[in-house]
Amino acid sequence: MRNIFLIFSVFFLTSSHVLSQGCCSGGSGSPIAGGTSQGVLNCGQFEISSSFQNFSSNKFFSKDKDTTKLYDKLGSDYVYTRLAYGVSKNLTMSVESGYFIDKTLIGLNHSSTTKSSGIGDLIIFPRYEIYNHKTDSVNTEFTVGIGYKIPVGSHNDSTVIYVDAAGKKYYTTSPPTVQPTNGSQDFIFYAFFFRGYPKKNIRFFANTLYIKKGWNSLGQKFGDYASIGIFGSTTILKKLGVTIQLRGESTAKMQHDKNVDMLAYYNIDVNSTGGRKVVIAPQLSYSFKNFTIYAITEIPVYQYVNGTQVGSQHQFTIGVSYRFFIKKPECKTPTGNYLYICPMKCEGSESNQPGKCKVCGMELEKVK
Repeated sequence: MRNIFLIFSVFFLTSSHVLSQGCCSGGSGSPIAGGTSQGVLNCGQFEISSSFQNFSSNKFFSKDKDTTKLYDKLGSDYVYTRLAYGVSKNLTMSVESGYFIDKTLIGLNHSSTTKSSGIGDLIIFPRYEIYNHKTDSVNTEFTVGIGYKIPVGSHNDSTVIYVDAAGKKYYTTSPPTVQPTNGSQDFIFYAFFFRGYPKKNIRFFANTLYIKKGWNSLGQKFGDYASIGIFGSTTILKKLGVTIQLRGESTAKMQHDKNVDMLAYYNIDVNSTGGRKVVIAPQLSYSFKNFTIYAITEIPVYQYVNGTQVGSQHQFTIGVSYRFFIKKPECKTPTGNYLYICPMKCEGSESNQPGKCKVCGMELEKVK
């Protein structure tokens, strides 16, 4: 699996797709939308990937118990795009961003509807592989990354709340649940560990993510986010990948400037922000030549929120990635008694098991 971008669920990179603040829990707090878990690419390899994520919920919690609804529905449709390049055999650099097609908050009994759309954040995300060891029976990798999130979209859009007899409109700042971004510059710390058993067609991996949130221009600091996920994966019918993930997430309470009245200005009770949850995320992926198509859904198994908040309910992601080489990989004629080789004779692709070339991605051919 050396130098392969692994399309498995983490939770998101994302997104900046943070829906877990201010009476607005729900959705993944990871900045890696689509729930991807990433190692590094080959030197000179380029990847374009895009995913669509749908989230909706009308389920509310007080701590870990179901409670009365505060509004009818919170939902979003989100597109996330990533461009990644293998700068060297150990270093991969990616630039990522997302766009909200729609973010909607429907008031109780459909009393009101607040909507927004627009670009979210820009993420610069380098990753470096610090350990890689392979044998015929075991592959091991360890990768770390440090990312930087820059808000590009708006975090202070306003909504009309009243029109007087003279036709004058009065506005209020929309809640964070319907802003395309939280408006802060954040740091992302990431680690990825992979352990594969080629002969048994079994792969295990784990990752951890920590997002250090900054302050935005409204005097708000959304709670820092942390997650850890463990995965198991196998391949059936040669091209169909099946993965199951167990992930735990934790989001700290929101902070605010002492001169900012969050409840009066933004209808946010900071005591009802942050929480913890555990999800199971099954995934299917299908690979064809340089393309991979995947689908992920999240199933919450435990949720605990501070105060009263909307929780996670329905979330699914579908996506596609395409990998190709900008510069041709170095190749040589394979040596040794191997059963399978790459048709391009890429260096290091020889194997005693069927599969894909670790360099160019082509199916290995049986030695005649």
